[in-house]
Amino acid sequence: MLGYGENVLWAGLIACLLSITMFAQGPPPQQSYPPPAQNYPPPAQNYPPPAQNYPPPAQNYPPPQGYPQPGYPPGQGYPSAYPPPAQQAPLMTPPQLDQLVERIALYPDPLIGNVLAASTYWNQIADAAAWANQHSYLRGDELSRAMYEDNLPFDPSVMALLPFPQVLDMMARDPGWTQALGNAVLTQRPDVMDAIQRMRQKAMDYGYLQSNAQYRVVVNGPGDIEILPVNPAYVYVPYYNPAVVFVAPRPGFFLGAGITFGPGVFVGAFAPFGWSSIAIGWRSHDILIDHRPWARTWANRGTYVHPYAIPPMRPGAARVERHDARRGEEHRYVEHHEHR
Repeated sequence: MLGYGENVLWAGLIACLLSITMFAQGPPPQQSYPPPAQNYPPPAQNYPPPAQNYPPPAQNYPPPQGYPQPGYPPGQGYPSAYPPPAQQAPLMTPPQLDQLVERIALYPDPLIGNVLAASTYWNQIADAAAWANQHSYLRGDELSRAMYEDNLPFDPSVMALLPFPQVLDMMARDPGWTQALGNAVLTQRPDVMDAIQRMRQKAMDYGYLQSNAQYRVVVNGPGDIEILPVNPAYVYVPYYNPAVVFVAPRPGFFLGAGITFGPGVFVGAFAPFGWSSIAIGWRSHDILIDHRPWARTWANRGTYVHPYAIPPMRPGAARVERHDARRGEEHRYVEHHEHR
């Protein structure tokens, strides 16, 4: 056992050895407190990512081509605004067809028959609408005579819509829709007609489609709902919002406000232009013009010959118009139209 003196001696010796060792190693490295700044937060990320094109366009309609106002002199010919499509469009599904036809599904049968046929000549619609707007002051026999004398080069189904400038205007302002409808009529007409029947049934189920002073609604069985003019000589264009008449009505909503009508058009004056006799066989999927089936399809669209009589074109110069305006007693302008 060591004494007090020996313990002190050993303790001094150990301290001396530790000092020599630390001196040999040098001073400890200097600490950098605080540590170097970190790059927090990290560099900004490109969030959110570039905007995506969602949702995709609802319809695969061609982009609108505009509504040209060519202003060509009457009788000089109306060149097509756009060439016909070279390739057949993909077939449309039933929901797509329902959406496609909803804006015309409640038209009376004679009118919708001409609309379906005319849509297949979609490249004539804009020029026909321009002519109709330029001659909107004409009615009945005067309009019929102007159509004949101006040597219009349109298909009879397009000519049949000239007394309905509001319908032509609708088709001309949305050429993508018109072309899509025409392609569907050429490639899958039975499906198009079935879609019209589905929409009519829906409007009937919700109470919007019913007989009134303008047309009669005749149900001949499933898939055969006819809309016929009360007076076959007069056709009324219905106006409605598809977002209203094809959905269940709100409680307390007045159903009579769902469909309104424009003035009646006397179609008896336009018998040579698609109105001599036009009907639709919904079950057989036929459009009957002058008691003969209209059978234009995608395959024969370039050579199709109408099986019914069409008005001959008058040879020679076009009709010349002169418009004189004078102030009437009620301070209204009254136009006098002279034709020669």
